[in-house]
Amino acid sequence: MNSKTAALTAVALLTVGAAFAQEKAQRETQTVAFDGKKVAIEYGRPSLKGRTLDALTAQLPPDRIWRAGENQVTTLVTDTDLMVGGKRIPAGKYSLYVHAPAQGSWALVVNKDPGIRLKEIYAAAPPDVADALWPRLDGYDKVKATEVARIPLTAANPSAPVERFQIRLHPVQSGSSKLTLEWGDKGWSTTVAPAK
Repeated sequence: MNSKTAALTAVALLTVGAAFAQEKAQRETQTVAFDGKKVAIEYGRPSLKGRTLDALTAQLPPDRIWRAGENQVTTLVTDTDLMVGGKRIPAGKYSLYVHAPAQGSWALVVNKDPGIRLKEIYAAAPPDVADALWPRLDGYDKVKATEVARIPLTAANPSAPVERFQIRLHPVQSGSSKLTLEWGDKGWSTTVAPAK
């Protein structure tokens, strides 16, 4: 591990500790169903707290991968094969990340890696969350081989600024749903539909 990666990991782990010293992050589950088969995304909702999204993304590691939420791993669970932004995602459980380049379009990253138990990266983890799965804070390269898809997102800015990061699965219309991510004055979207 090089010194920059070590420093970023240390900052991430300090953030983990600080998160437990404060109020637990709000978690939310978004669901939609296709012919009775459920699709769910569970994620933590960080708040801007006076910061800008540009300032936050400037702190990302060189690979520009963000964990798509806060604290525990963001998950996608689908009972049916999906087409997300034109890419096939088989039924199953996945971790979600976001590729947020400094320039250009963002992408939703779907990975088979379930995450890592908090107690394995933070020895002082409280017992009630010690076995909870967390995203890779020590380098996405450790799980890149299990990446299933990297789905380009379309800019779709919210009508008003969004203080807490928000992922939404919109109601099904004409056989498909829309997945949106919004934070601050920025937003992104893609389509979600059952695979044929």
